[in-house]
Amino acid sequence: MNTETPVPDLAFSHVGLFVHDLERMEDFYRRVLGFTVTDRGELPAPSGRVGLVFLSRDPREHHQLVLATGRPPAVEFNVVNQVSFRVPDLPALRHFHAVLRDEPVSAMVVVTHGNAISLYFRDPEGTRIELFFDTPWHCEQPVREPVDLSRSDEDILAETERLARSLPGFTSREAWMADLAGRMGTPPGG
Repeated sequence: MNTETPVPDLAFSHVGLFVHDLERMEDFYRRVLGFTVTDRGELPAPSGRVGLVFLSRDPREHHQLVLATGRPPAVEFNVVNQVSFRVPDLPALRHFHAVLRDEPVSAMVVVTHGNAISLYFRDPEGTRIELFFDTPWHCEQPVREPVDLSRSDEDILAETERLARSLPGFTSREAWMADLAGRMGTPPGG
């Protein structure tokens, strides 16, 4: 690779998941996580027709998630490690935690990474989903400490800050972003 030629901009846009039950998974992502169906259809494939449902929560993105039929029935585990979605704050995380308690999800846990607070769970077909918001702090990763949502927002954020400050690499999120932008050769935020 020629290191003198700049690499063009690249931004993540969407992810696709093979599913067993397209209607059930569409319902879950629409009803529980608030996605809107932007398109649907079928395409020919070597193994037959593939049903597709395109979903988004961002009007600038035709789809952020595409669900596709054809997930093999005998796959031993889901090869997708996780799919992560950013929420604005702790009240939003609490909202989804409350809604998900009545859904067919498993392995629900809330943790802090110091630089984020996350709600992890497995969707109805076992894909690990992370809902998270960024904190104002940065610390070296990985970090995973439990969070008790019965505590107040102020207590949770204060404990997260104490944790982040106690770990290697502690700094503000803004300082970390500026440093990373410098290492990437891009302006902060862009």
